[in-house]
Amino acid sequence: MLVAGTTSDAGKSVVTAGIVRWLARQGMKVAPFKGQNMSLNSFVTREGAEIGRAQAMQARAAGVEPTALMNPVLLKPGGESSSQVVLMGRPVGELSARGYHGGRQEALLGTVLECLAELRATYDAVICEGAGSPAEINLRRTDIVNMGIARAARLPVVVVGDIDRGGVFASFFGTTALLSREDQSLVAGYLVNKFRGDVSLLTPGLDMLKELTGRPTYGVLPWREGLGIDEEDGGLGVRASGSALPPVGDEVLRVAVCALPLMSNFTDVDALAAEPGVRVRFVDRVDEAADADLLVVPGTRGTVRALAWLRERGFAHELARRAAEGRPVLGICGGYQVLGERIEDDVESRAGAVPGLGLLPVRVRFAADKTLARPVGTALGERVEGYEIHHGVASVGGGEPFVTPGPAGGQDPDGCVVGAVRGTHWHGVLENDAFRRAYLTRVAREAGRRFVVAPDTEFGVLREAQLDRLADLVEEHADTAALLRLIETGAPPGLPFVPPGAPCQMP
Repeated sequence: MLVAGTTSDAGKSVVTAGIVRWLARQGMKVAPFKGQNMSLNSFVTREGAEIGRAQAMQARAAGVEPTALMNPVLLKPGGESSSQVVLMGRPVGELSARGYHGGRQEALLGTVLECLAELRATYDAVICEGAGSPAEINLRRTDIVNMGIARAARLPVVVVGDIDRGGVFASFFGTTALLSREDQSLVAGYLVNKFRGDVSLLTPGLDMLKELTGRPTYGVLPWREGLGIDEEDGGLGVRASGSALPPVGDEVLRVAVCALPLMSNFTDVDALAAEPGVRVRFVDRVDEAADADLLVVPGTRGTVRALAWLRERGFAHELARRAAEGRPVLGICGGYQVLGERIEDDVESRAGAVPGLGLLPVRVRFAADKTLARPVGTALGERVEGYEIHHGVASVGGGEPFVTPGPAGGQDPDGCVVGAVRGTHWHGVLENDAFRRAYLTRVAREAGRRFVVAPDTEFGVLREAQLDRLADLVEEHADTAALLRLIETGAPPGLPFVPPGAPCQMP
């Protein structure tokens, strides 16, 4: 089954995860799939393949190991009109939007369908996620993620709409009416997401929608605060988050995260926000970080551009001041690179040699080959696992390593620590519970806060509980029997055509 959406951010990833988790709880062997993803939040699988983090989260919901088959094409934006194309987990080049949609995308349909076929042969069910809207008629001819794959693989389609943003009935009707007759024959019905209030007030509209389209609504999922699953989109804006639980000690710990341009893997700080008494906020003005006990510089797909942004916004001065005062700073991946002395980039920005912020004795050279790894080591005396996704190769000329190799060895130390300034290429280190507790204890001491870390926060357990909440929403508020019939037998025959349909030149 394909879960499509009326718009981007309609809730496709969340609904897909909920359906996947619900099926897994019924004892089915299920896998997620997204033929083409555009995201700056990515993950590295056990075999060293880079895929969208949302698909890794959905694989976790299914209780299976994520693989490149689940997201064969990943686009990582690097500017206003170009993206790095990652095919089967490996980067194959940079393409403009015109170049990609002008022929390269359509050529990848065979690869996408082969991956889907392999998953269907292995699993009892595969729940596919669309991208954007299936009614993007300007892109339909080369589509490999919405109706293009639904048509090729004969997938039933459920369209998700976000009622909280308004206009959901028009969105459902218009999405259907802009599809060709052949595409419409696969659109089985709709699913309302993020509803607030009395659902009985919505029923007349759902009845009229069925009269207009001949298609049912398979459920109305209520609004739920704090679902806290991994997000897909690279854009974030300014947000705040934190555990609803009070601090264990006398004071809270305030964390500010620089909202860099082309910010990637901002989910790295989700584990901090899960700790009682830790308040995390993303900031794009230096005054918003003035009272922060820890200032985090996250990953980015535009390291040199982020460096310029930090200088233009005054964060470079703030970071230098904090380093001089012994106040905690953490740089992750691209954020680690900008804290160094020098960056030589002939790959990502092609800016050549650029001076860094000079807070760590590190020089970075961008290599053509991307490092993709799942390393294990030790930090602050605790075992840590992480994942690496970067072109930059760091040469460290002092300080102490952030991570040392684990007992099995087989890797070099990573990162650098000078005073209260720390940097690492490893994503995901803060998800290691024992290390996170040790690190926050160190941060509180360096910041002079009477903050005490909770002894029993288990981030993995919290994440599992959130996935179960998604499955509960599906089980309690969707027609699961009807959804299961769609998965087993496909779209029902004889679904009516909703005029006017797609432009005549469209497939």
